Amino acid sequence: MLYRCSSLDYARLGMTTPGRHLRSAVARNRVRRVIRESFRLMHASLGGFDVVVMVKAAAATATSAELRASLDTHWTRLGRAASRA
Repeated sequence: MLYRCSSLDYARLGMTTPGRHLRSAVARNRVRRVIRESFRLMHASLGGFDVVVMVKAAAATATSAELRASLDTHWTRLGRAASRA
């Protein structure tokens, strides 16, 4: 996950889901849905950041719950950075 402060008052999301890591469109779309839903729930606490989630190969075999737990960890870390900024 990459992030950068922006001049906006709200967070924006970008993501990469490369076909070399997630071979089927079904797998790519499942991962994208989990990322978007997780971001939607944490959006208010992130403040003015632009966030890019880069999907790794391990996401292909991870369950939705495992993906969500990993994203929650990243959002928490980003939220701490937002409170310090």
